[in-house]
Amino acid sequence: DNQDNDADEVFRYIGSLQPPASLNMTSSNNEEVASIHFHPSGRYVGVCRANDRVIEIYAARSEVEVQKKRRRRLRRRREKQNLAATSEKGATKKRGLLDDPESEDEQDNAGDAKEGSFLEVSPEAVKAMDEFEFRGIVRATHKIRGFAFAPFQERGGGIRVVIALATNSLEVHSVPKPTKSAQGMPVTADRVSTLDMYGHPTGIRSVALSSEDSMACTVSKSVVKIWNVNNRSCLRSLTAAPSGSKSSSASYYCLCSAFLPGNTHVVLGTREGHLIIIDVASGDIVYTEENAHDGAIWSMDICHPSRGQESMSLVTGSADKLVKYWEIEKQDDSQHPLVVHTRSLQMSDDVMCVRFSHSTDPEKRLLFVASLDSTIKVFFNDSLKFFLSLYGHKLPVLAFDSSSDDTILASGGADKSIKIWGLDFGDTHRTLYGHEDSITDLRFVKRTHYFFTCSKDQTVRYWDGDRFQQILLLRGHASEVNCLALSSNGAFVLSGGMDRQVRVWERTKDIVFPDEERERELEDMFDKVDGSRREENTADALMKAQKDGEDGLDADDEEDEKPQSEAAVKQSILSVSSGDRIMEAIEMADQETKEISSFRKLQEERGGDSQRAPNPLLFGMSPSEYVLWILRSVKSVDLEQSLLVLPLNHVERLMHYLIVNLQRHKGVELCAKVSVFLVKAHQAQIVANRTMMTPLRELQNLVRKRTTEARDTVGFNLAAMRMVARIANEKKNERLNYGEKSMKDIWGELGKIS
Repeated sequence: DNQDNDADEVFRYIGSLQPPASLNMTSSNNEEVASIHFHPSGRYVGVCRANDRVIEIYAARSEVEVQKKRRRRLRRRREKQNLAATSEKGATKKRGLLDDPESEDEQDNAGDAKEGSFLEVSPEAVKAMDEFEFRGIVRATHKIRGFAFAPFQERGGGIRVVIALATNSLEVHSVPKPTKSAQGMPVTADRVSTLDMYGHPTGIRSVALSSEDSMACTVSKSVVKIWNVNNRSCLRSLTAAPSGSKSSSASYYCLCSAFLPGNTHVVLGTREGHLIIIDVASGDIVYTEENAHDGAIWSMDICHPSRGQESMSLVTGSADKLVKYWEIEKQDDSQHPLVVHTRSLQMSDDVMCVRFSHSTDPEKRLLFVASLDSTIKVFFNDSLKFFLSLYGHKLPVLAFDSSSDDTILASGGADKSIKIWGLDFGDTHRTLYGHEDSITDLRFVKRTHYFFTCSKDQTVRYWDGDRFQQILLLRGHASEVNCLALSSNGAFVLSGGMDRQVRVWERTKDIVFPDEERERELEDMFDKVDGSRREENTADALMKAQKDGEDGLDADDEEDEKPQSEAAVKQSILSVSSGDRIMEAIEMADQETKEISSFRKLQEERGGDSQRAPNPLLFGMSPSEYVLWILRSVKSVDLEQSLLVLPLNHVERLMHYLIVNLQRHKGVELCAKVSVFLVKAHQAQIVANRTMMTPLRELQNLVRKRTTEARDTVGFNLAAMRMVARIANEKKNERLNYGEKSMKDIWGELGKIS
């Protein structure tokens, strides 16, 4: 049995690897080992511990050196035992402060004694410290995420280690070969090179483009990078920290950025409420306005000078409920700019976003402010006089922008909707839906009504502000998209997100068909929904069957309670598009009804009797007739799925038009079919909504009355058709029946002359 156990034994514990006690690395030894890598030659091994900046390098000894080290360890062990036996103090002798530190052999024996409680290692066996020699340590500048050995050795016999740091940078360290005079002594690794120019260590918060679209500034927490847009190279990479501070904890958390006029400096807004100006050429912080706000600076915008003006201003919005104006001036002792506070605007809630209009006339320039109360307030820039308040969003507005001609304003917020406003009266032109999560940024293409939006749903979308439709859906980010920057000519757009990527989307000459893009998006959505639905149903069925089997339930007892069949329909593009047509028809009918009511009221006040011209958009039909015409245009197989798309408020309006059509004896069969299906599909909502009970009773009476009339009419028509058929048969038989006349009488009568 012992022989069998020895034959089956594969691994045998021989001890642990520990650095010399003279290096004072006890705190690092308490950490768990994160990774272990061997050199391609197999002669070196590196050990990296979790949350540490040090890599321990061990060299493997040859077989001769292993036996030599083992004999030396055993000899010292015997000498120590003999000394302890002959000494008067024996093993109770304490080590003094001036005594030599523990040797490697003593440390190894102490380690074995510590481990001996659960793993016994024979003193005569070869131990781990016999096999490996501690060569040295590699110290990195930041916490280590991973490392690897270079697949070659240096000319002097040294090795190189490539380290990946938590700051998203790479360092290359060289571990030299020990000299003959320092054999057995630990060596110190030297840092050869550092690669830290590319990439952000955390999610990107802001992207800004220079006026010439040649440079881009990206902000990620405390890291600021300046990029060359043409060749996609990083020009500057710096940390936004106070001058003379080397600690990462003392750095600023940047949230927004903008290029100052001249493109030589960048201004940053921080979470601590500071304003920082950075020189692009040198990468140094040339000015800091500390405590510019008492809260985080969420947004900023540059107001370029108008005709006849020389000074430029900067506006910032913060969580301290203040909007502050800053004049950009030059410092006295240098050419670097600084900011001077000029005026403030007090808001009732936290400021989420601020933006200037694009008008060059100082009297017409507007300031838009979005606050935490889900509204957008519009002020005159010169006097800060209140102009408009835009209501409509259900959750706070996170981004907005105005068109170049200042005729419309588009806004997006945490309610996942996009609203297009008219700046003449503050009316809502249209509400657009498409994003599946909060909208984080919005930018208009200059001199057009096209705009881009980005969202936390990892997408960038391109919209038409005149036709109120989506043009393109751009996918590529792996996480939330936080910011956008658009070129002056609309040739490209930059997007940055929490996946630490800056993506460049360039405009091509390919023709885009919005209908095809919409169909493709719907197909993807339906495939995903159907697939998840099938997987969910299958999993639920299996889990239910397993549960029934465990609980001992009889499936036949519940068979009668389950529905035996369901509608053999599938949500498709046609049904969704038909549902959109029905919703649009209801909205147009409501608008036409309001205009007709206003026209009649105006005629009553003036005492006129003129008739209103028919609406050409409704093809000259009344609102109820137009809705009925749209319902008839939907295929019968897609009608039920199209009605399921309607929200509850549209269902209420559709019931109103069904009542009107039933009162006018129009489309009785179709109106009855639609009414019954709507009541079945929305039964719970209808019961909970008491305002629908009165029209529901009226609809019930009308459906019953009109269907009874239709049944009576059909019965009357069937009876009439049977009467007509009976009379036709009688006439036919009468023509074929010649009475009692024979063939002879007939021929005889033909020969008579009258």
